[in-house]
Amino acid sequence: MAFYYWKTIFKLTENEKEVLSENNVGKIYIRYFDIGLKGKEAIPVSSIRFSEKPDPYKVVPVVYIKNEVMLEPTVDLQQLAEKVNTYIGKVNAKNSIAWDEIQVDCDWTLQSKDRYLKFVEHLKSVSAKRLSATIRLHQVKYYGKTGIPNVDKGVLMYYNMGSIAPDNRNSIYDREVAQSYIKSLKKFPLALDVALPVYCWGIHFRDDGVINVISKIDVAALKNDPHFRKTDEITFQVVESVIRGGNYFKEGDQLKMESILKDDLKNMADDLRDNLANRPNEIIFYDLDDFNMTSYNSDQKIFKKVAAWF
Repeated sequence: MAFYYWKTIFKLTENEKEVLSENNVGKIYIRYFDIGLKGKEAIPVSSIRFSEKPDPYKVVPVVYIKNEVMLEPTVDLQQLAEKVNTYIGKVNAKNSIAWDEIQVDCDWTLQSKDRYLKFVEHLKSVSAKRLSATIRLHQVKYYGKTGIPNVDKGVLMYYNMGSIAPDNRNSIYDREVAQSYIKSLKKFPLALDVALPVYCWGIHFRDDGVINVISKIDVAALKNDPHFRKTDEITFQVVESVIRGGNYFKEGDQLKMESILKDDLKNMADDLRDNLANRPNEIIFYDLDDFNMTSYNSDQKIFKKVAAWF
């Protein structure tokens, strides 16, 4: 069992440390940087800074690549792989971090498939490390078209599967949507670990259109804010225009809160256990953050229990 760490400064809070300890977690997948485009050049974005050393945890550097990078034909893929490997090496040397695996996170498309698969080959060659890659549900179901990266393992991202809409369905996890994909898992020819969501967010709607997706919203504060009125279990309506957390909420707007409950995690584990070709070696939770962990403080060993359900 492991966690993703998706912040730009690595510094664990006491609560985060407690969650890791209570669940016997020994490994953290840390987002080191994104790769985006500046003009037509691929550049690192929002790089990690270590405010403390991640001892005693084993670290897997994760690099998130925007699909636009793979779609840009002038980006030299061999050179990009070398730069990524060198950058990770410099960060780890500076912070005395040992590593034997790199994970690549990219939601590639049919248009970027060939270049992405080539980039993975180059990175595997220049790094001489174990390589893993995130895999979305549609990339499992249609792998004949989307292709399979040449990596040592995939990590199935079992979240962000529904459409963002003002109805009561959950875009983070929708069991009905998931059911239409998971029957394909047994046929997928790459070993898969599983990433499960433990985050929440609020979706800000105006006239049925999406204004923003806002993370880390304190629901208790909303309930006590006279500018918002709760209209059902997950929805608030703006009754008076206001600015909160740097976001402008206009009278009549709606804020739909989406989260993951213990029952959701149980359903995910049950469905995946029944449909995966093999038991995953690792369950990774996204993501380790004080705000997310607070929701599970009443049962801090929940993550160990979920992993045991597989």
